[in-house]
Order: sequence, then C-alpha cells, then structure tokens
Amino acid sequence: MRQPGVPHPRLPLPEGQEDLAAFQKWLSEAIPMVGAMGIESMSLHNQSLTWQLALMPNLNDKGTGFGGALSAQTTLQGWCWVTLWLRGQGLARDVVVAEATQRFLAPVTGDYRLICTPEEPDGVEQLTQKLAERGKGRIVLTQQLYCGDALCLEAHGSYAVLSSSDA
Repeated sequence: MRQPGVPHPRLPLPEGQEDLAAFQKWLSEAIPMVGAMGIESMSLHNQSLTWQLALMPNLNDKGTGFGGALSAQTTLQGWCWVTLWLRGQGLARDVVVAEATQRFLAPVTGDYRLICTPEEPDGVEQLTQKLAERGKGRIVLTQQLYCGDALCLEAHGSYAVLSSSDA
C-alpha cells in the first residue's frame, strides 16, 4: 500500500482485454476509499461498465443506501469508464470529472448494480475525434443504479481527458 501523498505509478498499458480484477486492486491502492465502497465485481461489455455492489458498507441511518456514498460511486465509475476506455486505446492519460449530477428516484434497500454508458450514441466517436484533433476531450456518461429491477438513481457526469501536456 502506498503512503498518503506519494504519487502512484501509472498502470502499465494492458495487452489485449483489461484485467478488471487487477484494475480494481490497483484502484483500491490508488484511491484508498475504494476498498470501503462495497464493489464486489466489475464487468465491461461493449460500451457498458457494470459494477455489483454490497449495500452494507453504504448504509445510512435509515437502513438504506447513503446518498453521499452512492454519489461518490457514480462519479468514480464514470472516471473508471473513461480510464479503462483510454487504456483500451493504448493511452495513459489523466481523467477528471468536470461536472456531475445525481437524481435519487427510490431508496436503495439491498445489494445493487451500477451501469455506466455514454450518454450520446456517438459519444465515443466524438471523444476519439477530439483526442485526435486537440489532444484532449470530454465525454458525458450516464450511470444508472438498480436495486433488483427498480431504477433508484440516475447520474450524469462530464469527464475530461487532459492533454499529455496538462498532466
């Protein structure tokens, strides 16, 4: 485990498909609070990043999901989506969240899943074009939290990929 305030080295770029278990382990070391978020598993399919999460570490005083924890998870998941996408393109770049909003629709009463996808159908193509033209770009992602079949939270975030000179 690294010491607080000590920068962590960049992950080596993967050969082929990303090892999500290794990524999750690195993420927990790079961002210490990740280990307490209850992320049980990650899967990546096409342009969708899905997390399975446990409710227990994210409880509030009412026995439901704590809004602050859920908000942090949606923001982090978007950051992970962009980071994993970049790594899949062979790029190691810094990613930051520029704007994030959440809308709470129903209480989270059990273990849940969080699904992150581009908000626009051509979002990935737009990001690819901006990176090629300007060396930096943005993408808007949507995160949806489901408890069973119920949509409990919907979030939107704008994530910026910084140019290598900004890093």
